[in-house]
Amino acid sequence: MRSKWLGALLSAVVVGMVMPAAALAAKPAATTGTPSKLTFSSVRLRGSVDPNKQNTTYYFQYGTTIALGTQTAQFPAGNGDKAVPARIDVTALAPATKYYYRLVAHNNSGTALGKRRSFTTKKQPLGVTLVATPNPVPARNTATLLKGNLSGTGNAGRKVVLQSTVWPYTLPFQSISNEQVTDATGNFAFPLLAGAVTQNTQFRVAMPERPAVVSPIVLFGVKPYVKSKVSKHRVQRGHLVRFSGSITPRAADQQVAFQKKHNGQWVTVGGDTRLSGGKFSKNVRIRRGGTFRVWTGSSAGQYASNVGKKLKIKTFR
Repeated sequence: MRSKWLGALLSAVVVGMVMPAAALAAKPAATTGTPSKLTFSSVRLRGSVDPNKQNTTYYFQYGTTIALGTQTAQFPAGNGDKAVPARIDVTALAPATKYYYRLVAHNNSGTALGKRRSFTTKKQPLGVTLVATPNPVPARNTATLLKGNLSGTGNAGRKVVLQSTVWPYTLPFQSISNEQVTDATGNFAFPLLAGAVTQNTQFRVAMPERPAVVSPIVLFGVKPYVKSKVSKHRVQRGHLVRFSGSITPRAADQQVAFQKKHNGQWVTVGGDTRLSGGKFSKNVRIRRGGTFRVWTGSSAGQYASNVGKKLKIKTFR
């Protein structure tokens, strides 16, 4: 009898010692919260996690179906006995799309799944880009292509029109093309025939329908043709060589300079000279031989800068 009584007492003591410890070992609790900072491509997922006194981590699962399919990185929630905030920023989402998500918490005692919720990303505002290829172009017989993309929600099948204003850009932009319609991914293109642009011009693309979206301005440059030659290709050091040629077309403020290649850089060795009927002629003192060229530019911006062909000059003593 006494042994049975001692065994029962010992069992009661053991149970009293073990049960509270076992009660402490519990899986976490996870509560999925409402999202915040919602844009067309990102969101902050929120919730709360109760670690239940064990080291706990959490993450969010999300996807465009109830199967979810994607999860974020894991983050620590600590080992406290109270609920703590859980928040993770998610990016690279599709615009105007419904997503499902839930919070997941895990510790050594198990995994807790929060309630599945959903949100819909915002529509992406329409935006349009424009580039010219090639740019700048020689003034002589060069065609170019102005192309771009209309991005954002509802970018397919939208009307766009090409507009321009010619140097000195004092007149407002005017439409210079028929309306085009963007393709399934928002792409469009406007070809320009050779000779269609005769001096520097600003281009942009606009949507004639609402919402009124306009692209950034593209400065399209036209390079004058530089014809150049030298009177001698072999000259005594310190003597003069005559550079001559023509610039077509030319601006009223057209500048001409004579340059030599030195350590991979072009250095001006002869100052500016005036044009007469588009032609130039100037003597330049040659101290050492090398590779030379003629540079031209318009300080007011009527034309893009350009250079003539490379000219080899040798010197002797």
